[in-house]
Amino acid sequence: MKESVVEEHLYLGFSHQSSDSIFPLHTSVSLFLLSYCDCKLFKVFLVPTGENVDGQFVAKNLPGHLEVHVISRCQLPVVVQSCCFPAVVVKDGNFCRAGLSVVLRHIIQKTYEADPSKKDVLELLGFKKTCLKACAEVSQWTRLCEISIPLAVEGFLMASPENCQPIPPDILQLERKLGEPVRVHNDDKIRRQKLQQQKAGAKTAVSVLGKETTEEGKPVETHELPSLELSLAFSKLLVQEVPDAVNREASDIRRTKTSDLPLLDHIFAEGLYFTLADIVLLPCIHQFLVSIKKQGKNLVNLPLISSWYQRVQEVPGVKTAAGKCNMEFLQLPELMSASDQLQDLSAVPDAVAEENEDSHFIGGPRPTVTKLMENGIEAKFSPHPCPNWTLDWTSLPSAVSPGEGKMSGDRALRKQQQLNNLVAAVTKLAKPGDVIVDFCSGGGHVGIVLAHMMPSCQVVLIENKELSLIRAKDRSDELGLKNIWFIQANLDYFNGSFNIGVALHACGVATDMVMEHCIKAQAAFVISPCCYGFIQNTVKFKYPRSHQFKDTLSYKEHMMLCRFADQTAVQLPPERRLIG
Repeated sequence: MKESVVEEHLYLGFSHQSSDSIFPLHTSVSLFLLSYCDCKLFKVFLVPTGENVDGQFVAKNLPGHLEVHVISRCQLPVVVQSCCFPAVVVKDGNFCRAGLSVVLRHIIQKTYEADPSKKDVLELLGFKKTCLKACAEVSQWTRLCEISIPLAVEGFLMASPENCQPIPPDILQLERKLGEPVRVHNDDKIRRQKLQQQKAGAKTAVSVLGKETTEEGKPVETHELPSLELSLAFSKLLVQEVPDAVNREASDIRRTKTSDLPLLDHIFAEGLYFTLADIVLLPCIHQFLVSIKKQGKNLVNLPLISSWYQRVQEVPGVKTAAGKCNMEFLQLPELMSASDQLQDLSAVPDAVAEENEDSHFIGGPRPTVTKLMENGIEAKFSPHPCPNWTLDWTSLPSAVSPGEGKMSGDRALRKQQQLNNLVAAVTKLAKPGDVIVDFCSGGGHVGIVLAHMMPSCQVVLIENKELSLIRAKDRSDELGLKNIWFIQANLDYFNGSFNIGVALHACGVATDMVMEHCIKAQAAFVISPCCYGFIQNTVKFKYPRSHQFKDTLSYKEHMMLCRFADQTAVQLPPERRLIG
């Protein structure tokens, strides 16, 4: 086992404790993962949200294998004070990771780095290590696991027990997700194996017809073979190989069309394999089921969640982790005895509903632009606010140049031109002591220049991609910058106050998110958008956004303009570029 090089501090929120869980549920989830991974690499701090919290009482009721310290919010590192919990920061460092998915993924990676024999822990990140990697602002699945389900369960538990509470829509949404066909890497091969198993099972059933009773006339108890999906899921967990009989394909199986192959069923939350998503959902669903049991309700409306809950308990290490966290799993058959009418899950709406019908769509960019002009909406170009201002790149340290951020020479030159404009605008706005936030900072091309040029201002880089932010920190360390912080998080997990927001090429919807964040903070902003073609309706935003565009354009017409706004490359015909 490798020694931990640096001490990292994990900060978790604490509001209250009920039965066998700590709230908010993000804290219970984080502690459960630490227990499952048997990870003791982090110094854990609990940060009470209330004034009158008995720290000794809290510490006694936490998992016994972890050393947990209780501190007040005013004792937090300044960079952590600007973030939502959970959050991780290197001791005395300026690099913070915030938000449930980001922090949990980091715990998994650090556990594996410290002990490479824990390959089962690394497998929690799933195929290509992307489980819950996409941020909740754009991924419906990440949002459901990371935000919607925990909040729905907390709301359900806080409601008055006297009132008959319906099952939260987000729980029903998870039930519906578990009923959808599974798509996995190489699923064509697995589906052919399933077809072969089904045919083999049918032949076995035919061979025992007429032999279903004993000589005494009593029925013979039959045992179904476990499904192929179940065999694959647990063979991976137990590091076993699937039997050869399953791997060999008959000729008629190979000739079967893909469209005629049987679909794969969910075993775990994301499909066939146990992942971080199951770790996140388990403490939340457990608390929901405990509450259901106390209210004397049954789970006939949630058969898939019930099966999943029981199946997860059989995963090696889960019961041990639950024991460390004082979680007592329920035995569900006792909850499923009643026969309430099954709800129609097809009525549960998706998180984002696109416009399918649009009677006002007139088609094409030219008619749409003409429609705008007829309604008095026309592109207006103002003169450059700082036409003669430019950075003397030759006099700056090499680490300030975007060429140091792993990009080609031509691209680095274009980036320098973009930075000239943004830095000029920010310089006119900034005052000594201002906090400047570089949203969607990537490799830190904007933030590092600003921090170097304006040492009297505090610069904060916020980026979801870990590797990009690590590159930015390496460049900052080379320059010896002392006025810069790095936060790996989604935009929503940054709640600090600031004076100026900056974003260079925040893709698609991200530009609107940055502007909304700046407006809420009453901060100025300097933004250069890009990737208009990626703009689409999301959970947070519906388009068109402005009243003027809403009154003039339909959703499809707005999307048409977005697609064509991306088409400005010099290789395109001049007329098409002009429309773009």
